[in-house]
Amino acid sequence: MKVYSRKGSYRLLTLVAVLACCGMFSSLCVAAVGEAPSFKRTEAAYPVPAVTLVRQDGAQVFLPKELDDGRPVVMSFIFTSCAAICPIITHVMSQAQAKLGGERGKLHLVSISIDPEQDTPAHLAEYAKKFKAGPGWQFYTGTTQASIDVQKAFDAYRGDKDSHVPLIFLRMSPGKPWVRLEGLVSPDDLVREYHRLAGYK
Repeated sequence: MKVYSRKGSYRLLTLVAVLACCGMFSSLCVAAVGEAPSFKRTEAAYPVPAVTLVRQDGAQVFLPKELDDGRPVVMSFIFTSCAAICPIITHVMSQAQAKLGGERGKLHLVSISIDPEQDTPAHLAEYAKKFKAGPGWQFYTGTTQASIDVQKAFDAYRGDKDSHVPLIFLRMSPGKPWVRLEGLVSPDDLVREYHRLAGYK
């Protein structure tokens, strides 16, 4: 496993503005950005579990097939009632998608709920709209067990939704290792990581 560290560039004012726009504020988040945020980068061969999930459009999908359509994948775990790190993670993915411009059509962005009992497809569709999710970005729910199985497969399960940590995963194609970004990542960090994996200078 390869491990790297890098200083993030997320600023306090940006973070506060994002949470204010969502009607959310958390002292935990403010404390977390009182100092320059950092994240840890690792690579691992996480196996995608054979589970069925439900997209925000109501379609039932087999997760391995959904992720193995040939596109690079950027994936996160969120829940819609979260008032702490989930809005930050989702905002980062939204801004990264916008920054990629015409390249964003090459990517499959994936957000999987860790609170599937509350996060119905309708709730996820509303959440996606709030964060201006563009084409190629899908939100998923399903059974509680299916959600737990996916979290465990990616070493993201922490026992309950309020104990989860900020994580974003990237994979360029089926069979390639997953890159795990743990911590507060900025949109620019995420775009740079995608370009790095894609072989851009």
